[in-house]
Amino acid sequence: MATEVVMPKLGLTMERGTIGVWLKAEGETVQRGEPLLEVVTDKVTMEVEAQSDGILRRIFVEAGAEVDVATPIGVIATADEDISGFETAVPMPDAAPAACERP
Repeated sequence: MATEVVMPKLGLTMERGTIGVWLKAEGETVQRGEPLLEVVTDKVTMEVEAQSDGILRRIFVEAGAEVDVATPIGVIATADEDISGFETAVPMPDAAPAACERP
């Protein structure tokens, strides 16, 4: 069964976190308990472990991006499992503000 990878809440007051680095790439096999990515907060950098065995099928949020706690950031599934339902559940990032040009 596919497992959604979400931004974990690493502390009582944590509301957002930054993906420091993905330790696995899309398409790589992962095992439960194996380090999957690093999350950076204002207080700590922590490794986050895979919650299931499978293949890291999709990374929704790239390294360097800051997202809210519980935001879907990836999905672990078997090679032949349909993960299309996970992809539609991912919120689209806010559009970047338009650059202001001065005359």
